[in-house]
Order: sequence, then C-alpha cells, then structure tokens
Amino acid sequence: MVIGIISAGVVAGIFVLSGLKVVNEYERGVRFRLGKFAGEITPGLRFVIPIIETWRRVDMRIKAVDVPSQEAITKDNVSVTVNAVIYYKVSAAQSVILQVEKYNYAVSQLAQTTMRNVVGEVSLDKLLANRDDVSKRIRIIVDKATDPWGIKVDSVELKDVIVPGEMKRVMAKEAEAEREKRAVIIKAEGEVLSATNMSKAAAMLAKAPGALHLRTLQSINDISADQSNTIVYMLPIEALRALEGISTMGKRK
Repeated sequence: MVIGIISAGVVAGIFVLSGLKVVNEYERGVRFRLGKFAGEITPGLRFVIPIIETWRRVDMRIKAVDVPSQEAITKDNVSVTVNAVIYYKVSAAQSVILQVEKYNYAVSQLAQTTMRNVVGEVSLDKLLANRDDVSKRIRIIVDKATDPWGIKVDSVELKDVIVPGEMKRVMAKEAEAEREKRAVIIKAEGEVLSATNMSKAAAMLAKAPGALHLRTLQSINDISADQSNTIVYMLPIEALRALEGISTMGKRK
C-alpha cells in the first residue's frame, strides 16, 4: 500500500515537473490544447498539461537576416548584383505560428523577390545615388506583406551593388569626362573674370594722367629685386609725349 502511494506520488511529481516550462522575458509561448490554439504564454514559470497541451516558443527579439546576392536588371537594362540585410521582429506570436510556416525562411524569400522587383523599377544612376530610397521602398513593401504574419520590419539596408566590369570602365570614363568638363568651365570662368578685372584696371589707369607711368616704375622695381632678371625697359607713351614737349619748347627758343 505504502509502495503504491509512493509510486503514485513519484508519477504525479514527474507529471507535474514535465509540464513546467520557463519562458524568458524576450520570448512568448503559443499554447495548443488538443491541437487547438489556447492562448499565448507570457514570460515566467508556466505549466503546460502534458499530453493534452503542447506549445511553441517564439523569440520576440529583433532578427538580422542576410538576403543573399541577387541578379537584377535595372530600368535602363543594366545587369547588377545586389544583396541586403533585413531587420525585423515578431509583433504577434500567435500569428507568426498560425499564419505562416517557417517565418524566417518566408521573410528571406519575400525580401529577395521584392529586392529584384524594386531594383528593376529604378535606373542604375538612381540605384547608386539614392540607395537609401531604394532600401526604404523595399522595407515598405516587405513590411506590408508580412503584417498578416505578425511580423514588423524595422529596416532594410542594401549592402553591395556590384556592376559588371565593362560598366565600371564606362562609368570611370564618364566621371573623367565630367571632371575635364568642370575643369574647362572653371578655367574659362577664371579667364573671363581676369579679363574683366584687367579691363577695369586699364580704364582706371587711362583716366588718371601719369598713372600708367607710375605702375610701370613699380613693376620695374618689383622685377629688379631678383638680380637674375634681365630688364628690357620700354618707355610708356606718357614719357614719350613729355620728351616730345620738351623738344618742341627747345626748338621755339
């Protein structure tokens, strides 16, 4: 009799212990009773009736899923290889178990197809220059599609955009031509500005008698500071006119 009681107690103890479950703070549990959904299990020490009830553990933390490299064709028919990383988390443990099988795999597959479609909607220049806009577009589409699954997409980041080798050479030539174009424009603008300033200076010197002669003397003084320079002095027109005036006065006398 005593042995029977002890045996029953041991069996009951094993039964109770086998039903005790620990749910961590970052987890939720989904309970099934005889195959039917029976509610969510919150964090803490919980009891699941053995045999009658089963449960699934769901991690609620943010997950980073690497989207494998995909071959895609841009709007301007350029073949590129792109890959990305998607950050998402489970917002409803019930839905992620009841609505989709292997939600990690499902999210990854959805992100791959969406990434190819979005890349096909933009040109190569826009893809390279506005990568954040393309990532945002992918996030919006994937987030909307996974709402019924109980998944919230936080962000999508395009990691690499790889273009063919021939296209890289073409882009390098375009960049070089653009730099040369800017250099020519800057040089031309500088020459126009220089000519404008020289025209203004010439006009100012012409208005002041003897100013050109003084400017010439100043230039000679600057050049003579270097003894290695050879100076060829040319008389300005004002000096010649002054000498011509002196000569005329001498003849009159």
